Amino acid sequence: MKQIMLYCRSGFEKECAGEIQDKATQLEVFGFPRLKTNTGFVLFECFQDGDAEALLKGIDFQTLIFSRQMFAVAAECTDLPQDDRISPLLMALSEQEDWPTCGELRVETPDTNEAKELLKFCRKFTVPLRQAMRGKGLLLAKEHSKKPVLHVCFVAPGHCYAGYSYPNNNSHFYMGIPRLKFPADAPSRSTLKLEEAFHVFIPRAEWDERLSSGMWAVDLGACPGGWTYQLVKRSMFVHAIDNGMMAESLMDTGQVQHHMVDGFKFEPPRKNVTWLVCDMIEKPSRVAQLMGEWLIHGWAKEALFNLKLPMKGRYDEVLDDIENLKVFLQQHDVKFRLQAKHLYHDREEITVHVQVLKTISPW
Repeated sequence: MKQIMLYCRSGFEKECAGEIQDKATQLEVFGFPRLKTNTGFVLFECFQDGDAEALLKGIDFQTLIFSRQMFAVAAECTDLPQDDRISPLLMALSEQEDWPTCGELRVETPDTNEAKELLKFCRKFTVPLRQAMRGKGLLLAKEHSKKPVLHVCFVAPGHCYAGYSYPNNNSHFYMGIPRLKFPADAPSRSTLKLEEAFHVFIPRAEWDERLSSGMWAVDLGACPGGWTYQLVKRSMFVHAIDNGMMAESLMDTGQVQHHMVDGFKFEPPRKNVTWLVCDMIEKPSRVAQLMGEWLIHGWAKEALFNLKLPMKGRYDEVLDDIENLKVFLQQHDVKFRLQAKHLYHDREEITVHVQVLKTISPW
């Protein structure tokens, strides 16, 4: 296999391509990205057979910022007949010498307005295709969460790419997108950004420990309270920092203290904050520096924040801001885990999560 397919947000194909090119070069796997603007996916074409498998194993999916999903392409099927799309797919995959028996099937499309029209077909097509795949031994008779995932991605009617990903190195979500419902009582739709971030960055098995009731949190740039809502819903207490007004429904809970001050000047009255969250509209370099200051002083144990992207040079800006933050924390002897992702509910921004593992220097 010589191709890797990556899903991304429509309009961010260039950033996704630059990222996979850098990761491949670091692994000394050589090739080039194939992309078209606003298609919602990128294909990385390796020069040598077998290199797609090397990338699938060698790239830590969690380190990819602009990719929602990654899988090795085993076959491309074009001009599939309307009366029998299954037989050509079965034939193409049966011809693969090193095809792994998979434990799950996902029939997907890229996340574009045009491709979304195929979603209804994909859902109907999944059941008969799953049965046929099992009959050919390409898919286990029962779903198995530890076996590879079989992906069939339709980019147009009658045109699809088929391949597989590994369950310990992919997105667990269909199309790489957590399906969330907007809460009717939330003050703004931005609440979904923070909820998605919790789903993507915090393992569900750790929610009871790391997102537990009674914790204190700080929300910088909180107005009108979309992110504060997620914290209150989890029975946390929140310092909401914003010169604007907060939703009365949140203030009525008794869990929110509203501070009408500059988010860059606020210091928590007590050093008992677990979560620092921030969705301020500011230069990304300035926000990253502020988050670093909080973490090196031990004012929070975990931080979730958005970095707004410029119109040009988005990928370079992201790399610079994240690298500068890493260096800053390392210089102050802070051990940490950092993840960053262009989430589904993000637009011209990425979301970054930093968990402090250990602070060596006393503060």
